[in-house]
Amino acid sequence: MNIRDCMKRDVVSIAAEATLAEAARVFVERHVGLLPVLDAARRPIGALGLRELLTLELPAFVQLVEDVDFVHDFGAVETTRPDPKALAQPVTTLMRPATTVREDCGLLRAYALMQQGDLHDLPVVGTDGALAGIASRVDVGTAILATWKAEGKPTG
Repeated sequence: MNIRDCMKRDVVSIAAEATLAEAARVFVERHVGLLPVLDAARRPIGALGLRELLTLELPAFVQLVEDVDFVHDFGAVETTRPDPKALAQPVTTLMRPATTVREDCGLLRAYALMQQGDLHDLPVVGTDGALAGIASRVDVGTAILATWKAEGKPTG
């Protein structure tokens, strides 16, 4: 079984020229966690996740402490919003490099890449390098589990 057998083909993506404000709007409207960033030929050049976008909102001290559980309330910081100048930047300023696999990629390899890269979603490309789909950890993991045989299953 290959990743093409479990990927979603209706992928929400964003152009490299789009702004962070536009990306935020897409996240809200489409309720997704990752936006592949595409060039003019629809090839992924990066990925923007909620994680990256929300770094604009988090207070700086979060990066400095190992555990924020001692902070019970961020107080006034809860109501601050990113500077409009920051939101006017292109998505390329915050995107991470694209990690993609081809449609014929095996499921275990795809899952291993997701584990190593701490990825929840993995864009899938066709032989031409253009975006063909996206697969989540759940998509890949359940597809793997579905191939398991019911060994040792008690009989009636």
